[in-house]
Amino acid sequence: MIGKEIRSERIFDRDSGKAVIVPMDHGVSLGPILGITNMKTAMTQVANGGANAVVAHKGIVARGHRKSGPDMGLIVHLSGSTSLSPEPDAKTLVCTVEEAIQLGADAVSVHVNIGNGHEREMLSDLGNVAYTASKWGMPLLAMIYPRGAKIKNEYDPEVIKHAARLGAELGADVVKVSYTGSPDSFRDVVAGCSIPVIIAGGPKMDSDRAILEMVKGAMEAGASGTSIGRNVFQHQNPTRIVSALCMVVHKGATVDEALKYLTGNQGDKEWSDMATIGKSNESWTDTEKRLMA
Repeated sequence: MIGKEIRSERIFDRDSGKAVIVPMDHGVSLGPILGITNMKTAMTQVANGGANAVVAHKGIVARGHRKSGPDMGLIVHLSGSTSLSPEPDAKTLVCTVEEAIQLGADAVSVHVNIGNGHEREMLSDLGNVAYTASKWGMPLLAMIYPRGAKIKNEYDPEVIKHAARLGAELGADVVKVSYTGSPDSFRDVVAGCSIPVIIAGGPKMDSDRAILEMVKGAMEAGASGTSIGRNVFQHQNPTRIVSALCMVVHKGATVDEALKYLTGNQGDKEWSDMATIGKSNESWTDTEKRLMA
């Protein structure tokens, strides 16, 4: 379907076929946490770093629209729940595919938690959204996490394999799951799923090396990209961490190479052939100077 293909190219890099996505839908579940208090600023920072797309809720689209600078894809998130709920893992639909189209979305996303008492409703929602999205030629990203009473370890490779396959079975075009901890175990996740698999960022990590090692391991295992939120927008320099992720995801940089850039020990000129320069054709240094002005 040509419409879905065209929209997918606004999410996935045409050259690498991979995606660096930054989810910024946390305001519904957690409120205005550090890094996303001002959505226009947050989106500008990741766009200038070279992010392929962001995930946001419908009410933020107009408020986060920048009207200038590098472009990036828009994924409108259709699911919601709050951390204040007695059952925060029970996601409900708060937006429709048709609303997302009216907002100019390039894709939609749905969050499903499996292994809990509300799994049935969330699976039904995913299946229904998949049907509607397909009808409109709208790519669907399924975020699937094992969370509930029956889940002993939400990073268990067997459970993650099941989660990824579930997304493909119910009609998603891309599935987002947690990283299993090693390239070998995650390779099995990718092998058992017929659609692109991208990794979640999870809780805020202690070091840049830990983030980049996770991403490098996933890419070596065959992942199609990343969807990392808090470890990007709560980073001390969101623009630069996105650029470092782009180096690994799109250009195959090593962890040490990306860290060297991230910590400022590598010059712009030496990285020009490897780094994904912001779509405004600014150098990394120029971008940072403008953001800090």
